[in-house]
Amino acid sequence: MIYMDNAATTALSREALQEMLPYLTECYGNASSIYRFGQRARKAVEDSRRRLASLLGVRPMELYFTSGGTEADNWALLAAAENAGGGHIITSAIEHHAVLNSCKYLERRGFSVSYLPVDRRGFVRPETLEREIREDTFLISIMAANNEIGTVQPIAELGTIAHRHGILFHTDAVQAFGQIPIDIEGMHIDLLSASAHKLYGPKGVGLLYLRRSVRLPALLHGGAQERGKRAGTENVAGIAGFARAAELAFSDMSERAARESVLRDHLIARIEREIPDCFLNGDRRERLPNNVNFCIRGVEGESLLIRLDQQGICAGSGAACSSGSLEPSHVLRALGLSHADAYGSLRLSLGRETTREETDLTADSLREIVRELRTQQES
Repeated sequence: MIYMDNAATTALSREALQEMLPYLTECYGNASSIYRFGQRARKAVEDSRRRLASLLGVRPMELYFTSGGTEADNWALLAAAENAGGGHIITSAIEHHAVLNSCKYLERRGFSVSYLPVDRRGFVRPETLEREIREDTFLISIMAANNEIGTVQPIAELGTIAHRHGILFHTDAVQAFGQIPIDIEGMHIDLLSASAHKLYGPKGVGLLYLRRSVRLPALLHGGAQERGKRAGTENVAGIAGFARAAELAFSDMSERAARESVLRDHLIARIEREIPDCFLNGDRRERLPNNVNFCIRGVEGESLLIRLDQQGICAGSGAACSSGSLEPSHVLRALGLSHADAYGSLRLSLGRETTREETDLTADSLREIVRELRTQQES
């Protein structure tokens, strides 16, 4: 198998697994218990919180563990809205559905939401954001890097605008955390969402960074876990695995990014050179180091995925199956692509184990698959 869908999820690293195992077996106590057996689990949770806070350059008390990025995004938006009681939110048209559908829900509750357009490369323009701000705007939520096209947003500029107007600034950093540097203070980030399974950690655990000066209501009501903000027995093993995976991701971030960028650019060059009538989505330079996203005219993304899978290659597409109908990616449509072009999208996302040989085999297979599919359509 050649795995080219690391943007969807990554393999659990051996180091993260080893960190988790004690809390799945011999040290299985409830972290809320007051006896020593339970307090060993509590120590693992708080040690992990300190380690993750150190990576982000924030205080441990500013990090709250969640079940993943979707929960963290929901918490950030819904709690900020509850706190405001009404008003206006600004987000972008290319956000993850965890943000977009939260905004749609809030619109049904009477809130007003502006969905900022993006340019052809997927950028939110700072001047566009500035023009959209109103007196009742209380939250701006812009993702750090797009999960489909890989475009890295000018978060520092956008965060500066938000703070100049006294507006909370949230960023969905699920794809960016552990991939590219994030400066909480320099980017004026008040809330940040991240997820472990995008950086070789376990599924089912994430975090929300909440600046200490920001007071938001609880997400879940019940016990006193997460300082009364998020009730429920802690996923101790997952939290421990998250911390270890993040440490590894941050320790080799620069080296890994440089290596993946070389492979990414090699794969892009081969596809552009060998497959006619295709084009790259997203910006060439300000993009995630592992992201390759193309529209290939004359073929459907679903057909590409099926044929690649038959050859042992895992990839992703911009089209998502919803309610039994294939809909084009909202991200690609926001870039101004036609339905036909959006249907022909393909995302290849590299990982730390991806080799030059695998990128070449993928390019070879894709070239032949596209040729065969186009020939079938012509006949």
